[in-house]
Amino acid sequence: MQYRSKKRDIHGVILLDKPAGMSSNKALQRVKSRFQARKAGHTGSLDPLATGLLPICLGQATKVCEYFLHSHKRYSTVIKLGVITDTWDADGEVLETHTVDVSDDALQAALDAFRGEIQQVPPMFSALKKNGQPLYKLARQGEEIEREARTMTVYDLQAERLNDDLVRLDVHCSSGFYIRSLAYDLGQALGCGAHVTELRRTESKGISVSDALSLEAVEQAELDDILLPIDSLLLDFPSVGLSSAQIDSLRQGRPTPAGEVKTMGLSRFTGEDGALFAVGEVLPNGLLKTHKMFVFD
Repeated sequence: MQYRSKKRDIHGVILLDKPAGMSSNKALQRVKSRFQARKAGHTGSLDPLATGLLPICLGQATKVCEYFLHSHKRYSTVIKLGVITDTWDADGEVLETHTVDVSDDALQAALDAFRGEIQQVPPMFSALKKNGQPLYKLARQGEEIEREARTMTVYDLQAERLNDDLVRLDVHCSSGFYIRSLAYDLGQALGCGAHVTELRRTESKGISVSDALSLEAVEQAELDDILLPIDSLLLDFPSVGLSSAQIDSLRQGRPTPAGEVKTMGLSRFTGEDGALFAVGEVLPNGLLKTHKMFVFD
């Protein structure tokens, strides 16, 4: 008789440098299985082709995934001019090829249209849904549907010409931004088409991929050596100390005055011992409100 390994309640964060050729969910499951974690989630998918920063949240840390989903990010990508694929990256089928006759000046001039606040249409091969159906499933069936443009912000965009048809882009962008859409749209602007051949997430919410570990390193490591506290993903939230009485009151769901606590926006609520208790805020009426409470068994 075979027995399943007992799952463990593990609470914390592992910074993974996702390898190429693997889905984000597959990478998540590998980490979850390695440490027999009962519950795990990640902070925003990377395409299988992509590598880079993918924080893995275990246990109570899964409650903070949403704060990462809506954070700004940095990417380094290589795009190939002159070739359009159906997925807008190198994993897709080639649809068109064109001669590349793009000067460096023309490239730099075209990039100006993609800086600042822009309108971006997401690719058909994406996890966005139409009537409950992921777009990529419709795309695989040969369907093309109209997608609404979304307002995105590009805080910084720099280009390095690698050769006649390869360009490296470094992009600092808002959440929900599609690098594949950028490559496609830039190729259209240049009149030759383009697609992504390499993609790497280098930073998210101020956390750098240089602090992340490869999947092989994670699977060979001891958990205590690589597990980070939950609030390592919340360092941009101010830390606010609450009294034991306030924490007890909030746990019981009672209206709880903020008292001397002063904060604007979401904050990390900590106990008198400095341990993370919740993400919350002070309401205009002077009461404390928790958005996420962390319960450790």
